[in-house]
Amino acid sequence: MVQLSDRPRTARLRADASRNRERILAAAEDAFVEFGADVPLDEIARRAGVGNATLYRHFADRRALVHGVVVAVMAKAEACARAALAEEPDAFAALSRFVHASVDWSIGALCPMITKWTDLHDPELDRTRRQLTDAIGEIVTSAQAAGILRPDVTQDDILFGVSQLVRPPAGAEANPYAHRQLQLLLDGLRHQHTELPGEPADFEELRGCCKVPAARLP
Repeated sequence: MVQLSDRPRTARLRADASRNRERILAAAEDAFVEFGADVPLDEIARRAGVGNATLYRHFADRRALVHGVVVAVMAKAEACARAALAEEPDAFAALSRFVHASVDWSIGALCPMITKWTDLHDPELDRTRRQLTDAIGEIVTSAQAAGILRPDVTQDDILFGVSQLVRPPAGAEANPYAHRQLQLLLDGLRHQHTELPGEPADFEELRGCCKVPAARLP
């Protein structure tokens, strides 16, 4: 039985563990973007300011850490989409905010890891992905209903386009032209349009198109 005097200490330990987990995920995201999924886990622990034992206590192996980062990035993107729709004056402004914010999510650089290191059918990953696509879908539906977004666009078109345009060139930490390219994408999404060829990509196809070698540590 936990004594009353033990509760503050237990709460502190839980808070410390939560902070360590967040620091590891943030450090791993930055390191994965910079060097790819093969970056030494020792380097991630160093960047997070924790010991190797702490890292492995939260993430048993590289696959678990990649999974954690991908889920965290998707959750961050979903939160951005929902905040944009709630706070912007119209749905296209929300879409624009969401698209340009994607530069900060690292989703393009993480695509190769989704292909190699994650299980698409993992329940947590599948749930997080669906929540993200649903949030984007709400923006798309609202903008189409207002007549400002072309009617043949889907949320998968948005996610696929964003992930491709923000991906940094091989060996680079960021795409310096991302915002310019994203604005071109947005302009092409407005209601005045030519008919789109083919069908929109789905998440399985996105995984297949993300097979790009990542930069490694020297």
